Amino acid sequence: MNHKSQVEALLRSIETGEHGPAAVINPDKYIQHNLGVADGLAGFGAVLAQLPPGSARARTVRVFEDGDFVFAHTEYDFFGPKIGFDVFRFEDGKIVEHWDNLQTTAAPNPSQHTMIDGATELGDLDEAETVFADVIRLFYYEHRRAPAVGRALGIPENTARSRLRRARLFLRARIER
Repeated sequence: MNHKSQVEALLRSIETGEHGPAAVINPDKYIQHNLGVADGLAGFGAVLAQLPPGSARARTVRVFEDGDFVFAHTEYDFFGPKIGFDVFRFEDGKIVEHWDNLQTTAAPNPSQHTMIDGATELGDLDEAETVFADVIRLFYYEHRRAPAVGRALGIPENTARSRLRRARLFLRARIER
């Protein structure tokens, strides 16, 4: 199961009460950036224990994965309706860090857009392929190292390294489909 699916299962477990998905949280290293929640697996469990049984709802609207980070946009109903934006960081296959921002669900704006409408999937894969094509060509076919790739593209070396890493992840995801 990929990180994106693990996060979706974890968020769904808020509603279902299933304990298994919480196993993705590193019990020895889990940094929680929500000021109302303690660090560690115990902090996560303590928040869930405050919910009356069967009262919580969690519907993930969109989830994106980039390297060791997973970003989720979720419609919640616990202690009232909320929209949440969660960021999870993985290390060695486990969640080790979490940030979130929860906001009370608002009525549609003057243009009739809600807090959760809009695209739910990435749509610019052709653009991504173009960005990655240059670094792949220079690195793999012209056998240039990252500093030379950066110079050829007019970008910093670390940006070249980041694009190479993202290109590998992108290609792996395309191959594994």
